[in-house]
Amino acid sequence: MNRKGKKPVSGKAKSGPETKKGAMFRVKEETTLMEFLMAQMPGKSRNKIKLLLSRKQVIVDGTPISQFNHLLLPNQQIDISKGKQETYKAVKQARELSIVYEDAELIVIEKPAGLLSIGTDKEKRATAYSLLSDYVKQQDPENKLFVVHRLDRETSGLMMFAKNDEIKFHLQELWANTVIERNYIAVVEGYVKDDEGVITSYLVEGKTFVMHSSQNPKAGKKAITNFTTLQRKRGYSLLKVNLDTGRKNQIRVHMQDIGHSIVGDRKYGATGSPIKRLGLHAQQLSFSHPLSGKKLFFESKIPEEFMRIFK
Repeated sequence: MNRKGKKPVSGKAKSGPETKKGAMFRVKEETTLMEFLMAQMPGKSRNKIKLLLSRKQVIVDGTPISQFNHLLLPNQQIDISKGKQETYKAVKQARELSIVYEDAELIVIEKPAGLLSIGTDKEKRATAYSLLSDYVKQQDPENKLFVVHRLDRETSGLMMFAKNDEIKFHLQELWANTVIERNYIAVVEGYVKDDEGVITSYLVEGKTFVMHSSQNPKAGKKAITNFTTLQRKRGYSLLKVNLDTGRKNQIRVHMQDIGHSIVGDRKYGATGSPIKRLGLHAQQLSFSHPLSGKKLFFESKIPEEFMRIFK
C-alpha cells in the first residue's frame, strides 16, 4: 500500500496476536524471521511458529516465506494469515491501496480490484476499511473510521471514508446535494450502438443476492444510469458512466439490460473475461466538503488493462 507523496498505510503492530484472526507487524531492525516472530509472538512455541512457516501463513511484503532464517530488513511488513491457504493476492492488492486525499474529517482512497470495501462473515482483515482503520489508529488509538459508500469487491477506483459519525451522517443523508460528480469507466461486451444514453429501471434484490431490473415502479428502487460511448474496438466498447442514483450493482445490472454486460461479470451475463477482472473502475469523484463547502475533484487513471483492448 502506498500513499501518494506521503507515508504508507500499514497495520499496527500488535503483541501476542491471535493468528486465527490474522495480524500485521512492522520490522524495526535487521533480524531473522524466526527471531522476529519469537519476539512478537511470545505465546507461541518455536514448533508452532515453524508450523505457520510451513503452511505459508507468514507473508513478508506480500510474499509467503517458509524459511525460518530469512533475513528481515527495517520497515518490512509481516502479515500472519488467518488460514492455511489464505489468498495472498488480497494482501498484495491491499498494498496497492493509496490515500489520494486526507484531512481532519475524511479520507479518499483508490481501491484496487479484488479488495473488499468492508468485512464479510468470511473475511474481516483484508478490507479497505480494516486497513484504513489500522492506519488512523496508528495516529491516535482513539481515532475511528466510518464507511460512507462502497465499491463491489471486483470494482477498482475512488472511495470515500469519514473520520467521525457526524461527517458520515452528513455525507450519506445529503449525498445527492454533496456529491457533484461520480463517474465510472466500464469495458462492456459488444459494440454499443448509441453514443450516449440513459437507462432507467427499478432494482430489487433476489433471494440469491442477485439484483433484478424491472419497469414496474412498485417492484423496487428507482435507478438511473447515464452513459457515453468513448471507443469501440475488437468487439468491445469503452463507456463513461454517470450515476443519478447509487443502487447495489446498478451499473452491472443496467449494462446487462441493454445487452452489453461488463466484461468479466458472469453474475450479470458476461460471456468472457479478456482482462481477467471485472471491467469497472470508479474514475472520478467530485463533492462539496461537508464543513468548508469547498468543491473537491479527484480523478484516477484508467487501468492499463482496460486500454489495451482499444489500442
